[in-house]
Amino acid sequence: MRQLIWLISALIIVARGPLWAAQATGQAVAWRWAVADAAKSAPNAEIAVVNLMSGRVVAARRLAEAARTLAAPGSTLKPIALYGLLEQGGWNPAQRIACSRQLHVAGRELNCSHPEMPALDAHEALTWSCNTYFAAVAGSVPPAKLRGLLERSELLGTTGLVESEAVARFREPRTADETKLALLGMEGIEVTPLELVRAYRWLGLEFAAHPKTKATEVVSAGIRDSASFGVAGAAGLGGVAVEGKTGTANATAGGRTHGWFVGLAPAQNPKVALVVYLPVGRGADAAGIAGEVLKRSPLRTK
Repeated sequence: MRQLIWLISALIIVARGPLWAAQATGQAVAWRWAVADAAKSAPNAEIAVVNLMSGRVVAARRLAEAARTLAAPGSTLKPIALYGLLEQGGWNPAQRIACSRQLHVAGRELNCSHPEMPALDAHEALTWSCNTYFAAVAGSVPPAKLRGLLERSELLGTTGLVESEAVARFREPRTADETKLALLGMEGIEVTPLELVRAYRWLGLEFAAHPKTKATEVVSAGIRDSASFGVAGAAGLGGVAVEGKTGTANATAGGRTHGWFVGLAPAQNPKVALVVYLPVGRGADAAGIAGEVLKRSPLRTK
């Protein structure tokens, strides 16, 4: 019945409005179908699709919850932090760092799950979400500078997309270990799905505005490969090339994890930013739902 109502609404606007308005409405209806259909397998998922140019929500699932849920973002922070550092000349992306896949920071076990491989550079570290690499990146950031690095993407503030929303929680790191845990998205920071998708919209606009910079080259390629064959590869199974990143972090209770996927589609010429948040699950699970959304979306070529 809901799909029938959406279809009737679209047909009415087609009959009454200009062609461009009808096309825009048809796209929005198609996105709503895609999100609603993909969410059937994960009814607790919070999903939002945002138009890259206008910044408006095109389609959503549990939008009110996505505006109020505050959760540790996990590895979804890595592209944002790396882009800022590369833009400022604060990190050499060609630097290679060996990873034993075992990492302990301030008593926390943050072992890597990627395959065994030689030392990684920045591109490869994003593709495989290497915690060891990004702990080293965090080590180059003075604790007092981390907030500014993240704030450029508008991550740490309300979005204005809904009337009532929560505001990100950010605890100023005081030590190198606290900076590492924050940049890895594990402790000291909690954001809403809407704040995170807005930050990736900012990233997509930066890519478009500065296509030839080393920051864009490295980060765009890293998250494109991540969503193709890397840790977020399930997002690329929907038949739409996508740039994106997963995140998995501890839930607030019960020792469970929550999962994220956030990204840009289609890759290299993004039209939308997309976020999937699972209150219980892992980043790979969220990437799979994102892939289902994209498979049903108007971006999917026939």
